[in-house]
Amino acid sequence: MRRSRAGVRHAMKFATVAAMARSSPLLGIAQQILGSSAFPFRATLFDKSPTANWLVVWHQDTALPLRERHETPGWGPWSMKDGVVYAHAPANTLSQVLALRLHLDASTAENGPLRVLPETHTLGVLSDEELHKLSTRLAAIDCFVSRGGVLAMRPLIVHASSKSQSQAPRRVLHIEYAASPSIDGLELAVA
Repeated sequence: MRRSRAGVRHAMKFATVAAMARSSPLLGIAQQILGSSAFPFRATLFDKSPTANWLVVWHQDTALPLRERHETPGWGPWSMKDGVVYAHAPANTLSQVLALRLHLDASTAENGPLRVLPETHTLGVLSDEELHKLSTRLAAIDCFVSRGGVLAMRPLIVHASSKSQSQAPRRVLHIEYAASPSIDGLELAVA
C-alpha cells in the first residue's frame, strides 16, 4: 500500500477494503441512515503511531472525489489529488454522505481520538473564522471506541484530533457512503 505519513488514501482500490465496505454489517448501517441505494465510494486508513503521529485542527470534510470536472453552481474550489478530481460540495449534498469509522484498535484518551463539537453538522459549511469561534465556545466530546467498534459521523460535524501520547497504535478504517452515485449531476468517483 502506498502510504502517506497519516496512512493510506484511496483504499477502496484494495479488494479487501472494498469487500468490507460492501459487507452486510457496514452497508446495512449506511442503508439505515441514507436509504437502500447507499453505497461506499471512498475509504482511508488512518494509522496514528509513535512513528507517524500528527494532530488535526478543527475542520469539516467538504471535498468529494468526482469522476469528472463539470462546473456546477455551489461546487468548488476544484483540485486534483493522486489523479482524482475533487471539489468542495455544498451542505445539501454533504447531508447525503455518511462516514463509518471501523476501529482496528481501541481509541482512548491517550492515543489521539477523534474529537467532535456536538450538533455542528446542522450548521452548514462553515468558514475558518466560524470554526474557530465554535471551537472556543462549545465543549468538545472525545470519541472513545473499542477495538472492532464502528462510529458513524456526518462530514459536516466539526472535528479534530490531537497527537497520540501512547506507544499503542490507533488505526481506523474510515469508509464514506453516499445516498446515490450521482449528486447534482456530478458522478462520485470510487476512491
